[in-house]
Amino acid sequence: MTDVIGSLARRAKATYDNLPLPFPVVAAMAGDVLLQRLLPVPLPGPRSAHRTAGAALVLAGVGLNLWALAERRRRSEGPFALERPEELVTTGPYAFTRHPMYVGWWLIELGAGTLAGSCWALVTMPAELLVEHRSILGEEAALARLFGSAYRDYAARVPRYVGAPRA
Repeated sequence: MTDVIGSLARRAKATYDNLPLPFPVVAAMAGDVLLQRLLPVPLPGPRSAHRTAGAALVLAGVGLNLWALAERRRRSEGPFALERPEELVTTGPYAFTRHPMYVGWWLIELGAGTLAGSCWALVTMPAELLVEHRSILGEEAALARLFGSAYRDYAARVPRYVGAPRA
């Protein structure tokens, strides 16, 4: 029984260590909490609506991240390392957005702010996205070097974040 628990704990730790939680998301969420404590700016409307919408956004973000992780793991041979892809994954959520995990984290961040009834997540999100976009462009350049024309073809037909797929 101890071996089973130890094995599960090691798997959970490996998954957590392999989870790309972008620093700008962490910084923005911490900033949102701090700003809400220092200068509360509540969302308009009933608290029950905030809780419902916030929970839906958080669940959507968690679901998207889990789907993206599962798809990447399914398409990876050998050791699973998100930061060192062995294959260009273009299926599952990657068929709709080139960066489903970023989109997932943004949904979680917006959901957490909405759950808290705070406007700060909405206010700080544009600045965070601008900071994060620069590192995403660097990631895309690395993927283009790694996967060449396969990545360029993929990028030509799948939107970076959200939007209608290209023909």
